[in-house]
Amino acid sequence: MKKSGIVIYIIAGILFLGGLGVFLYPKVTDLIYRQETQKKKEEFVQSKQGSDIKVEELYQELIRRNRELYESRQSGIRDPFFYEQPTIDLSSYGIKDGIIGFIKVERLGVELPIYLGANEENMSLGAVHLTETSYPVGGENTNSVIAAHRGFSRTAMFRNIQRLEPGDQVVIENFREVLTYQVVDTEVIMPSEVDKLLIQPGRDMVTLLTCHPYRSNKQRYVVYCERVETP
Repeated sequence: MKKSGIVIYIIAGILFLGGLGVFLYPKVTDLIYRQETQKKKEEFVQSKQGSDIKVEELYQELIRRNRELYESRQSGIRDPFFYEQPTIDLSSYGIKDGIIGFIKVERLGVELPIYLGANEENMSLGAVHLTETSYPVGGENTNSVIAAHRGFSRTAMFRNIQRLEPGDQVVIENFREVLTYQVVDTEVIMPSEVDKLLIQPGRDMVTLLTCHPYRSNKQRYVVYCERVETP
């Protein structure tokens, strides 16, 4: 074979491998992320069963804070993406990694750890609870707003959130129990429309939040979910 032919084959091989790498990269990173999340979930479940976490003490404190948020009408709320710093130190209750629970959305095929505080580091790790909204422990007069990236490179997170429809389930497993919610509505809002994220009297809610449209930060895509009883 002529030298020029060998060069062509080499170049073709390099291009093929490069294309294959581009195709496989998101699948590999997604697999790695899911494995990491599963490990965190197993550690989380084991820690709940141990004696290190002050379960009832933390639960009662978050219930108290949720009540205060409702009574104050969340007077300090702004664009939730500004709420980067958690207002409670979970480590003082035995939770060392900052994970308050996990959110599972079966229709999207995602399960993410929930971190307190919507700073960029936490959002690179999973979903985040937005300060000045109810903590994800359930109860009447609560609305816990959970945000996640939509264009994150390692895994989908809330990328396909527009697929959610009324009736789809969203499951929150916190340090104490498993709470099941059902999608009731979706809406696209502007970042300034924080009134759309407030507690609704008499309801037990979780609201999912991400940027909209995909790969843009101009608007917010909101999914409202309400607590349902499970058998």
